[in-house]
Amino acid sequence: MDDPARATMPFCVELGITTQLATQERVTLTMEWTAERCTIGGAMHGGAIMSLADSAGAICAFLNLPDGAAGTSTIQSATNFLAAVRSGTIEATATPLHAGKSTIVVVTEVRNEGRLVAVTTQTQTVLRPK
Repeated sequence: MDDPARATMPFCVELGITTQLATQERVTLTMEWTAERCTIGGAMHGGAIMSLADSAGAICAFLNLPDGAAGTSTIQSATNFLAAVRSGTIEATATPLHAGKSTIVVVTEVRNEGRLVAVTTQTQTVLRPK
């Protein structure tokens, strides 16, 4: 699978999200600033930024699933926005904080040309086969 984000999440294709790195220890996805992803004043919409962070966190959680798990799903997500994005590329880097049998907690930093613009902490539930 060349690009896990695009191969598993059609919404990532729609948003132009691409995978740069996908390991158990770190997942990095990128998305370009475009006017279509903005709010007033040319700032990238927070929902677009959160979508990038959630996608990176989901792949990170999936790569850290325990044996016998069927998948994962976000059950909680909190984002702190630190700066506006008005141009360039944003990069979300997700790392596992906790990989348990029933939940996985992931922290994702979002940067714009190296500057920290958002931090997301999310909890993913571990799905079991029915």
